[in-house]
Amino acid sequence: QVQVVESGGGLVQAGGSLRLSCAASGRTFSFSTMGWFRQAPGKEREFVAAIKWGGESLYYVDSLKGRFTISRDNAKNTVYLQMNSLKPEDTAIYYCGVTWSPNVRERRLYAYWGQGTQVTVSS
Repeated sequence: QVQVVESGGGLVQAGGSLRLSCAASGRTFSFSTMGWFRQAPGKEREFVAAIKWGGESLYYVDSLKGRFTISRDNAKNTVYLQMNSLKPEDTAIYYCGVTWSPNVRERRLYAYWGQGTQVTVSS
């Protein structure tokens, strides 16, 4: 049984940092891309960042470049999202997903999802 589990969310003041983790298990994830999306209340789930299996290709939504950094540890089937200089508008549920599609920004092409972790940034 495949499991994708996010952790690391919480409440932080504006300007602070959080590091999210996502661990996948239950099958082989070789050559997969792992990605982070987020969904704020009343909005659609949007792409945040993704990283390919070898770590050689990183993808970010333009508006978050420079503040968020994605990385992965294949030995642990784990992906991380380091979030710095957080703003109230970063408040959302953050979801981790796994895909083998080259279109890493398309959420409908992700095969597995976690349950999400809440990030709340206070002003």
